[in-house]
Amino acid sequence: MAVAEADDPGFALPTFADTYQETSSLRVGGDSLDLNQIVPRPWALSVAQLPSLLERGPAVEQFRSLRSRIFELRDISPLKTILVSSGLPQEGKSFISTNLALSLARHKNSKVLLIDGDMRRYTVHQILGCDSHPGLADYLAGKATILEVMQRPEMSPAVGSGVPPTLPNLTFIAGGNGGDKAADLSGSSRFGELLRQVAPHFDWIIVDSSPVLPVSDAVNLARWCDGVLLVARGGVTKFPVAQRAQSELKASKILGFVLNAVQETPEVGNYYGYESIKH
Repeated sequence: MAVAEADDPGFALPTFADTYQETSSLRVGGDSLDLNQIVPRPWALSVAQLPSLLERGPAVEQFRSLRSRIFELRDISPLKTILVSSGLPQEGKSFISTNLALSLARHKNSKVLLIDGDMRRYTVHQILGCDSHPGLADYLAGKATILEVMQRPEMSPAVGSGVPPTLPNLTFIAGGNGGDKAADLSGSSRFGELLRQVAPHFDWIIVDSSPVLPVSDAVNLARWCDGVLLVARGGVTKFPVAQRAQSELKASKILGFVLNAVQETPEVGNYYGYESIKH
């Protein structure tokens, strides 16, 4: 994975937290949201797809580099809600979204909300090994409340148990099943209302969205986000596709491109003698 600034094609980037608990509910615009009401559920992580959980290696270092770059961007202008999209399917946006969220959650006890905004082909729940319903589509359709669609993992296992730990300070909203109504649901102002209510509770909000070229969902959701990361797949994504994806999101702030599944081992990996990991 590498990262390139949208305006600079030459730029490239090659202990888990304690249990998070809200001490009290926050009142935002008259609405009370008590995250302590979220019932923890068992998660069965797909560890092979989560290199950000590793302690060392080229893949985890690249996500740390991406995280550092995002912190630099936040120093320049306000940045909390990031939408991750791609031009076409199968470019790795859900992989990037999930690992970025985990990487952010591992940094200084940051509280992170990960939203699967791809209500057509929602897959983040498969990576986390958790339920896909109820989800974002159910909330946007008025069939569920914010707290009803939020998920948190059960307590992490003890160190040395051999079971991969999860992050208690990571909260997840699955995609639900928007189906043919996904376009209308993604254009609902209820998504903006959701972000408004949850924002005071989290340091970062990562939204995995549908690919931008086949459907309009990502463009609709991006209106409510502070910035957009676009994902391209090394050796697969054509330059015109990346250009068109950027053009479709011209009304939003493009933070940069993430080049996924690069074929060459990063220099830092060579230096430490690690092997490359591709997804």
